[in-house]
Amino acid sequence: MSNKELQMQRMWQYFVDATTEIIEQKGIDNVTIREIATKAGYNSATIYNYFQEVSHLIFFAALKYLNKFIDELPEHMEKGDTSLDKYLLSWESFCKHSFEEPEIYNAIFLADLGENPEELLKHYYNVYQSDLYGEVTEDIKTILIDYNLSTRSRNALNQSVQEGILSEEKAAVINERTVLIWQGMLITVLNNRRHLSADEATNKTMQHINEIVNDYRLVK
Repeated sequence: MSNKELQMQRMWQYFVDATTEIIEQKGIDNVTIREIATKAGYNSATIYNYFQEVSHLIFFAALKYLNKFIDELPEHMEKGDTSLDKYLLSWESFCKHSFEEPEIYNAIFLADLGENPEELLKHYYNVYQSDLYGEVTEDIKTILIDYNLSTRSRNALNQSVQEGILSEEKAAVINERTVLIWQGMLITVLNNRRHLSADEATNKTMQHINEIVNDYRLVK
């Protein structure tokens, strides 16, 4: 890596870290380019040399909060006997963490990031890969590595198809419905439409997901 690239990476990381501090101190709704510039000690124009818009900075900063989910996931999935059991357990863990921090997960998975969000995530992994991954197995990396939630969910179902627990067609239906159910519940929690605790929202979401999976599995 050239000196210029190293300098750009340091500046990039510096602004992301400043954004993280603002989220922790004032909440994600109070993150602005002006606030980030003040925290970092630069002017707003300098930030735009590295980031197109504030949603990108929020996205990168929010990704650090996935560490709690990532740390818990391997042990939680070990409770499952089959690949489909592990799929359900991964959703349970994901629901729990996302409903505890709906603003963070909304910023990562639902917020409008403009064009090519996959490229943004690839850049983040290049900088923070060791922080995000740590020591995890390849099957868990498959769940974590894709920005698109639908693709991540479908990847996790592939092994169940290979093992004859699900058909390709039914796996596609499960994938679509489970993602939509989670999105609907996250928006409900985020907008405070129903006064649900994170546990209550998780239980309701998993009840629907379990029913869908059990209806479509080939091996009961």
